[in-house]
Amino acid sequence: MASDRDNQEANRKSGVAYAAALALFASVASFCGLGWLADRWFGTAPWLLAAGLVLGAAVGFYQFIRLTSRL
Repeated sequence: MASDRDNQEANRKSGVAYAAALALFASVASFCGLGWLADRWFGTAPWLLAAGLVLGAAVGFYQFIRLTSRL
């Protein structure tokens, strides 16, 4: 029975780690995409793309730390 609990705990931890990595990637990708679209709309290339990258990384790392604190 102890190995079943160990397996469940390992599965939970790997799920949380996967969700944290996915949140980091998704926030960077989505903010970069929004920055790229805004650059095309306003004609300010590459400044809003760079701002989206920085903002996406900040939000992504915040989510990553928030989720990995549950491990």
